[in-house]
Amino acid sequence: MSKTYKISVTGRVQGVGFRPHVFKLANTLQLQGTVSNNEEGVIINLTGEPDVVRSFYESLMSNPPKVSKIKEHHLHETDYQSFDGFSIVPSIKSGKLNLQLTPDFAICDDCKKEVTDKNNRRYHYPFTTCVNCGPRWAITNSFPFERNHTNLESFEMCNTCADEYTNPSDRRFHSQNNTCSDCGIELKLSSADGMPISTNNILEKTAELIKAGNILAIKNTSGYLLCCDANNPEVIKKLRDRKNRPTKPFAILYPSVSLLKQHLKINQIQEKILTSPESPIVIIPKTDFKGNLALDELAPNLNQLGIMLPYSGILHLLATELEIPIVATSGNIHASPIISEEKMAHEELCEVADYFLDHDLKITNPQDDSVVKFSARYDEKIIFRRSRGLSPNFDADISTDKKIMAMGGHLKSTIAFLPNDYLYISQYLGNLDHFDVFERYIKTTERFMELFEESPEVVLVDKHPGYNSTRHGIELANKSKVDFYQVQHHKAHFASVLGEHALFDKKSAIMGVVWDGTGFGDDSQIWGGEFFNYQNREMTRVGHFDYYDWLAGDKMATEPRLSFFSLANDTMQSEISQKFSEEEMAIYHHLKKKEPLKTSSVGRLFDAVASLLNLCDFNTYEGEAAILLENQIGDYELENCKTYVSEIVNGMVPTKKLFNNLYIDFKNRKGKEEIISNFLYTLANIIIKMAEQLDIKEIAMSGGVFQNTVLADMIKEISEDNYKLYFNRNLSPNDENISFGQLMYHQHIKIER
Repeated sequence: MSKTYKISVTGRVQGVGFRPHVFKLANTLQLQGTVSNNEEGVIINLTGEPDVVRSFYESLMSNPPKVSKIKEHHLHETDYQSFDGFSIVPSIKSGKLNLQLTPDFAICDDCKKEVTDKNNRRYHYPFTTCVNCGPRWAITNSFPFERNHTNLESFEMCNTCADEYTNPSDRRFHSQNNTCSDCGIELKLSSADGMPISTNNILEKTAELIKAGNILAIKNTSGYLLCCDANNPEVIKKLRDRKNRPTKPFAILYPSVSLLKQHLKINQIQEKILTSPESPIVIIPKTDFKGNLALDELAPNLNQLGIMLPYSGILHLLATELEIPIVATSGNIHASPIISEEKMAHEELCEVADYFLDHDLKITNPQDDSVVKFSARYDEKIIFRRSRGLSPNFDADISTDKKIMAMGGHLKSTIAFLPNDYLYISQYLGNLDHFDVFERYIKTTERFMELFEESPEVVLVDKHPGYNSTRHGIELANKSKVDFYQVQHHKAHFASVLGEHALFDKKSAIMGVVWDGTGFGDDSQIWGGEFFNYQNREMTRVGHFDYYDWLAGDKMATEPRLSFFSLANDTMQSEISQKFSEEEMAIYHHLKKKEPLKTSSVGRLFDAVASLLNLCDFNTYEGEAAILLENQIGDYELENCKTYVSEIVNGMVPTKKLFNNLYIDFKNRKGKEEIISNFLYTLANIIIKMAEQLDIKEIAMSGGVFQNTVLADMIKEISEDNYKLYFNRNLSPNDENISFGQLMYHQHIKIER
């Protein structure tokens, strides 16, 4: 006897081909009913024999669309209804949004084949997508995910596209992004002065211009990219000069996996993530490189390259025309946010790019490319930047009826918002010292509140009173007349790892190790080399690197030589005098005597070592000194490493003693690679020694220092199977995780106003 059932499915189930998948499965099993989106997910109404409905349900849950992620699903019997077949019905929004948003997906293999098939009607159409791929979050204005809620609303489907959209047997059945060259998005090519360039094949002409040594500003599906020939050192130098980016490495877009494998050694894990729907930049060692890339200009002084593959139709077709690797770096002036609007791009980049490739699809949520790296020995995945393809959804166990907004940090800012049953963490936004980044940050907070039709009932901020994120959070809380709470920076870092691994309910103690460049401490000093103990909902600072002088405020983070100056004793003055003028020496000696601020920063310790070894005295980009340090190491043998610190007394790491012992090796003309290997081994050994002293077997690590993959491998190797280690896995260990950590700290640990 037929009965009627209702199935509700939540999670990432909109914009992923869920409804057409349901339609096909229901028709295969000859079930009657409807499927629709609503503000919470997907709703299915079915009438049929109970065993057939059960079979449908089990099949759907075990084999959902490949880019979907089901969070919850429920089946229950309802009043009997008679349906005329099975149909997809228009979405009905009866409440506020309460579902996971859909990130952008890289172009799928089927669409790649179509755009390069001369017999296919989408041949050379750069905005070809289907239910399994294409931009989503970048072009979305509101939900449920329907065409009229995206920027494709202004592109009316032609008859052929409409036929595909309504044909259950077609791959584009109910594909909200469906367009073609007859009804879709148009490219246009122009010179930097705005003169249109007439051509029969825009992408072929674009490729010719790149090969001829020009810089192109290309509007991709998530924002502008600045592109040039990666084999041409002169044009790369020109791009560096125009973009004011002297040494920071450029991302390289390879046309294919096959060519990449001819040039570089990549393992299965790297290949899998390069070709995944997220398609991030992957940092890969350039060992035994066999291509023609201008390596010194692309990644000065580095032994690694940031590689990505074409993840949009535009990039795929351009790469097919080029057949060579190109630079593909964010379309912005150095330190500003990625540009997505045509008018702004032409205004801001007219003196950077020689030509512009634009299109008429509006981008609502511009995003940089995500960046990941895997450690050499243990393939520990470390996210360097969480953005396109990864944001804004985030899976975490949260139980509260409060609407919470966590404002994050300052240098690598993100925003975490909990307006409903789901957590949303914005894409990487950047350094809030820069006005236009701060403006993007404010707009993102407003965008979240508009999208979910909710304002926060609680606002969480960093303890640093000078952070723009803190100031804006307090302003937002006061304006909304809601509570705000301050969460200490390094405790937020620690809480981010505890939250990612769901460790708050563990009975045993967990040691937190948080090492970074800077953070305002509970004692009003500058923390950055901290040890914590977490147990029974309490987090306590149990140790740290011994304090040394914090010099010249924020300038210390940009000049590694200042960290060296701070840590230097009288025996090191000959090296110091080579890095400072007599006038500077007098000024900084005076500051050192008078400076009340102290720091425990391990990040600045890295800077001091880099300066001592003459690798970097001035950072041209954040973390440059630390990156150059790691890049000195080709490989290491743990049994040949030694430690520069043998004892930790009362939880205090003797910072100056460590640095002095390292200096002795430097004076004894030990090689840089040996000294740096010993330095990292010392740090790894300190973690294990501290855990031994505290008698704790579980260790959670966070902070920008843990982007060092050699350090991560050493810790794993030293700990063997004696300790359970936790790193950030779906968030970057840098300050991008602060917003999430603030939220986790507020949820699980007693907090004061």
